[in-house]
Amino acid sequence: MMHAKEARELVRELLEAELPRRWAHSQGVAARAKSLAGQLAEDAELLEVAAWFHDVGYAPRIVSTGFHPLDGARYLRDRLQADDLLCRLVAHHTGAVIEAEERGIVELTDEFAPPPAVLLDALTYCDMTAGVDGKPVDVDDRLAEILDRYPPDHVVHRAITRSSPMLRAATRSVQSKYGEGARSR
Repeated sequence: MMHAKEARELVRELLEAELPRRWAHSQGVAARAKSLAGQLAEDAELLEVAAWFHDVGYAPRIVSTGFHPLDGARYLRDRLQADDLLCRLVAHHTGAVIEAEERGIVELTDEFAPPPAVLLDALTYCDMTAGVDGKPVDVDDRLAEILDRYPPDHVVHRAITRSSPMLRAATRSVQSKYGEGARSR
């Protein structure tokens, strides 16, 4: 399995210069994952690696379909021969199934089976509690920021609107399960 330091360097190379805000966000998501390490035991490294890679599909050198969870998961599988569970986490992170439905993309679930809910919830928590600048935020503030970034008729706005209850529930579940180590602020 790939280690977090290796993942960090690969993602840095792909995002830092061309997408500095995405790089800052990815650093914050990975920091949130690292904060859960004590609670996740044997899955801690996998979660941190998934956190580093969750948005790698935005990298211009990787974009294929324009749907970053699928592009990122395919990059991991096809170019890096990454662990299947890592690919599935990236493919399904943060309500990706709902956005895939909004986009009419059926390949997501055909190619990548859903990962275990406990790990997917943990990755969702990390993504939903790291702002665009990488700093910790409340899930409601993060959702509001995403919705403000896209007009109501945009696919991302529609997907986030539909998935918000699920994203809040996943985040709150992790916060409840892991206590203060998983608080947003």
